[in-house]
Amino acid sequence: MYASQIATALPEIVLVLGAIALLLIGVFSAPRAYGLVTSLSVALLAVVIVLVAMSPDAKAFSGSFTVDAFSRFTKIMVLIGAGAAILMSNDYLKAKGIEKFEYPVMILLAVTGMMMMLSANDLIALYIGLELQSLALYVVAAIHRDDLKSTEAGLKYFILGALSSGMLLYGASLIYGFSGTISFTGIAAAVKDHVGLGLIFGIVFLLAGLAFKISAVPFHMWTPDVYEGAPTPVTTLFAGAPKIAAMGLLVRVIITSFPSALAQWQQIVVFLAIASMALGSFAAIGQNNIKRLMAYSSIGHMGFALVGLAAGTVEGVQGVLIYLALYLGTVMGSFACILSMRRDGTYVESITDLSGLSSTHPVRAYVLAALMFSLAGIPPLSGFWGKWYVFVAAVHANLYWLAVLGVLTSVVGAFYYLRIVKLMFFDAPSQSLEPMSGAMRAVLFVSAVTLAYILYPALINGPAASAAASLWPAG
Repeated sequence: MYASQIATALPEIVLVLGAIALLLIGVFSAPRAYGLVTSLSVALLAVVIVLVAMSPDAKAFSGSFTVDAFSRFTKIMVLIGAGAAILMSNDYLKAKGIEKFEYPVMILLAVTGMMMMLSANDLIALYIGLELQSLALYVVAAIHRDDLKSTEAGLKYFILGALSSGMLLYGASLIYGFSGTISFTGIAAAVKDHVGLGLIFGIVFLLAGLAFKISAVPFHMWTPDVYEGAPTPVTTLFAGAPKIAAMGLLVRVIITSFPSALAQWQQIVVFLAIASMALGSFAAIGQNNIKRLMAYSSIGHMGFALVGLAAGTVEGVQGVLIYLALYLGTVMGSFACILSMRRDGTYVESITDLSGLSSTHPVRAYVLAALMFSLAGIPPLSGFWGKWYVFVAAVHANLYWLAVLGVLTSVVGAFYYLRIVKLMFFDAPSQSLEPMSGAMRAVLFVSAVTLAYILYPALINGPAASAAASLWPAG
């Protein structure tokens, strides 16, 4: 019995034991600890990816921990995003003098929490995973202790994160009180015939807590400040893995716990989607700091992903998963370019620093332009197809007006992406940036390959369809 439970949670167990071992290695191998721990961390994440891919469908710990196609698909995305973030951190942290071996260890612990979130099958497992992720990320956000912006970012994230955790716990307690169970499937069975007012309040508070984690409006207030204030590699991490983990958790909770409350939670998700798409599109227009711009961009993209969830169908969840996979590839490449914005040994963050990049670094300029076109949703690049799948799912669910609003806000949002392209190709060149490192080139190359999604759609669509179907009993 215990052996089967350990086997079910083997990837998480290996990851947390590996993180502890790397912490000990870091303590006893200083001062050369950072490089060694970083390399071993990436290797550990690669091993865990293999373990996740090989793990069979199963449940453990009295059903509170589940492994299925959905958890495998989302966990692999999280692990890839975290690995890319660690790889891209090296040069920046060394330049700033903050190459602490605790940095990759904290990311590994955060990823452990993310994986627990994606396998959570009851309210307690959900909260344990969420807090394990959050506590590690609070530390990572403030890793540059001598920098005022970094410490401010960590403090803001911590305070607002604690508030969101309180809202989530209150919602979870209401749901438990009115359903009599903490299990997702048990909740679904308990409220199958009647969705009372108390349960609706519980759903509202639970979704409010989870909306904070994906930066959905109106719980987005931390995102621009934390993205700008945190060290850029930390911002790179925040833009990928935690967003996917929180969105995956939101999808699982909604679909498996409240299938009979579609009419109630759909209204909430639709509001979050519209507000996020609108603010993400309009608020980014006046931004000059590229990290703040990417913060508002991420808010908008989470809004587009929520359009698929609002459909409440297998097709909609498949669209969400495809969107997240393509978004991850594009945003990692974008941050590889942002982390390469270095001049005379100093990192620059203004959009105007990209002026004339096509004259000084033509390859980088063309790849970054393709990434911006993809984020804007211009065909035939991958970003277009991500939006296509969520909008089509919304149309098939008779949410025509939501799809139309999504298209309109996408057109508005294209402005600030095209502004960056205009600066790179049509403005006078500023002082040349330094060459990209090997790790940045590798991430940028992989990201550029994902832009050609149209050439290999089955590679993502097939697993995403299986993952989405696994959330429904008939799947």
